[in-house]
Amino acid sequence: MSPRAATSLAPAATDPTLIRNFCIIAHIDHGKSTLADRMLGITGIVSDRQAREQYLDRMDIERERGITIKSQAVRMPWALSPAEGEKPVTYALNMIDTPGHVDFTYEVSRSLAACEGAILLVDAAQGIEAQTLANLYLALENDLTIIPVLNKIDLPAADPEKYARELASLIGGSPDDVLRVSGKTGQGVDELLDRVVDLIPPPTGDASAPARAMIFDSVYDAYRGVITYVRMVDGHLSPRERIQMMSTRATHELLEIGVSSPEPVPSKGLGVGEVGYLITGVKDVRLSKVGDTITNAQKPATQALPGYTDPKPMVFSGLYPIDGSDYPVLREALDKLKLSDASLNYEPETSVALGFGFRCGFLGLLHLEIITERLEREFGIDLISTAPSVTYEVVTEDGKEYTVTNPSEFPTGAKIASVTEPMVAAGILAPKDYVGTIMELCQSRRGALIGMEFLGEDRVEIKYSIPLGEIVFDFFDHLKSKTAGYASLDYEPSGDQEADLVKVDILLQGEAVDAFSAIVHREKAYAYGVLMTERLKKLIPRQQFEVPIQAAIGARIIARESISAMRKDVLAKCYGGDITRKRKLLEKQKEGKKRMKMVGRVEVPQEAFIAALSGDVESKKDKK
Repeated sequence: MSPRAATSLAPAATDPTLIRNFCIIAHIDHGKSTLADRMLGITGIVSDRQAREQYLDRMDIERERGITIKSQAVRMPWALSPAEGEKPVTYALNMIDTPGHVDFTYEVSRSLAACEGAILLVDAAQGIEAQTLANLYLALENDLTIIPVLNKIDLPAADPEKYARELASLIGGSPDDVLRVSGKTGQGVDELLDRVVDLIPPPTGDASAPARAMIFDSVYDAYRGVITYVRMVDGHLSPRERIQMMSTRATHELLEIGVSSPEPVPSKGLGVGEVGYLITGVKDVRLSKVGDTITNAQKPATQALPGYTDPKPMVFSGLYPIDGSDYPVLREALDKLKLSDASLNYEPETSVALGFGFRCGFLGLLHLEIITERLEREFGIDLISTAPSVTYEVVTEDGKEYTVTNPSEFPTGAKIASVTEPMVAAGILAPKDYVGTIMELCQSRRGALIGMEFLGEDRVEIKYSIPLGEIVFDFFDHLKSKTAGYASLDYEPSGDQEADLVKVDILLQGEAVDAFSAIVHREKAYAYGVLMTERLKKLIPRQQFEVPIQAAIGARIIARESISAMRKDVLAKCYGGDITRKRKLLEKQKEGKKRMKMVGRVEVPQEAFIAALSGDVESKKDKK
C-alpha cells in the first residue's frame, strides 16, 4: 500500500471537483487486469490478504482463459502529495477495467461513455496492435482525455523507447509524455495515478437539476434481484426514494445505493459525476435496460440522456437444448445473460431436426463461444449450437425480399434475382515480413485490398474489404497460424455487397436435414458438399439398409457418399451345397433391405450433430 492511499474505505466526499472517472483500454493481453490489480493494492482498497490475480475478473471463465469479458467499475481513494503546510486532498478515482477482444467492443463503448478520460495501455514488448487503434478511435469519438502508457517495461524483450515513439506519433505529442509502468512490479503506477488526477477533467453536471443517471451495466443476483450500475449526470439520488425508469415509466423504491470499492459499499447517496450501484429488489430482468435513464419519480427529469446505439449482431447461430424439456430454462437463462451482456440478441425458432431453440445474434465467434459456455456452466444446460451464419438479403425474380439469418429461411422453389451479403472493413496489424502471406489469405477469402500503412519501421496495417461470412468461421485461426501469432485483427461493418451465393442442402436418403444446410459462395459449394458428406459418413452409424448422403444445390446433386448396409450372415447355416442356394438366400435378403429402405428413417444421433457442426470428427473416431 502506498503512503498516499486513503486510510478509510468509506466512499469519499461527493464534491464533483474531487472525482475522476477513467477507464483502461488496450489490446487483449496487454496487461489491463494486472495494472488494475496493482492500482487496487496501491490505493489500499484491497488488502494483501484479499489480493489475488485478476481481482476484478469475477467469472471462472475469465480467470481460466486469462481474458476480461465483463467491464468492472471500482472506486479508489487517492491523495496527491501536498505542498508544505497544506493538508492532503483525497480524490475519488472511479476506474473501469474493460475487455480487450474485438467481440466485446460494445462493453468498451459503454464504459467510455461513463468516463472523462482513458488510459491507453500498450505492451512495451509488442507495441501497438489492431484493438489498440480501434479502442483509441472509440475514445477520441467520445472526446476523452487520453493518457498514453507503456506497460510491462520489466520484460527482457521490452523496447520502451521504440514503442514510446510509435505511440507518440499515433496520438500526437512527445515520447517523453508516454508513461512507463509495470503492472507486475508496481513501478510507475504512483506517477500514473497522479497523472490521472492532474490531466483528466472532473465530471460536469447540474447538482440542483432533477436527478438523471445513465445505466451502463447491470447484473442479476439470485438473492437481491437486479443490481444496476449507473453514472450520475445531474442531481442526486438517496436511499428509500422512489425512482423512475424513463423508457418504461416503471417506478421502484431504492432499497440500497452505494459504490463498488471493489466490494459493494452502501452510501448515503450519489451526486453529480459519481459511479455506483442501485438495488431495487426487482426480479424482472426486462425492467433494467442498459442505456436507460433513471430519474426521481416525484420530480422527474423532462429529457432522457442519449442512450447507447444498439449493437448490430455480426454472427448468428441457433442454440438448442439437447433435452427438449430444458427449453423454458434456456429462455430464462438467456433473459438473465442479456441483462449482463446487452449485445446478445435472441428470438425463438424451431428446427425439424433439433426441435425448439433460439436464434441468437453475437458480435463474433468468441462471443458465441463464451455465451454458450456460460449457459452450460452457470445454468447447467446441455446445448447444441448450429454452424455460425450471417444475415443475407435475398430478392427473388417476382420482387419479394427476404432477410435470411438461417439457411432454412432461404427461399426455395423461386428463382433468385440477387443475394446481398454483409461486408466488413478489416484492419490487420503485423510485422512487414508477413504482408505477402496475409494478402494471399485475404484474397482466398474474396477480400479486396483497401490500402496499407506503415506504423513505425517494421509494422504495417493492411486494410481489406472482406465478406463477413468469410471471416467469422476460421479466418482468425488461419491468420494467427500463418503469421506465427504476430498478426492482430480488428473489423467493423462496411455495408453490403451483391454476391453469387447459393444454399447447399445436405440430404439423408432424399430428405433435407436443415441443421446441416449452409449458404456459401458458388465457387466453394462443391468443397462444402464434399466436406459435409465425408464428415457425416464417418459419424452416422450404419443401418440395416444403404443410406445415401447427398449435397445438393436446389435439385442438382453436387456430392455424394453412401453408408453401406449392415449385412446379416445368412450363409452361416449354408454349408456345402450348390451356389444357387446361397444366391437365393442373398437375393431374399436384398429384397428385404429394399422394402426396409422404403419405410426406414435414418436417425442422426445427437453426438453426430454436435461433432459435424463443430468439425470434431477425428476426435470422435479416436474415442471409438
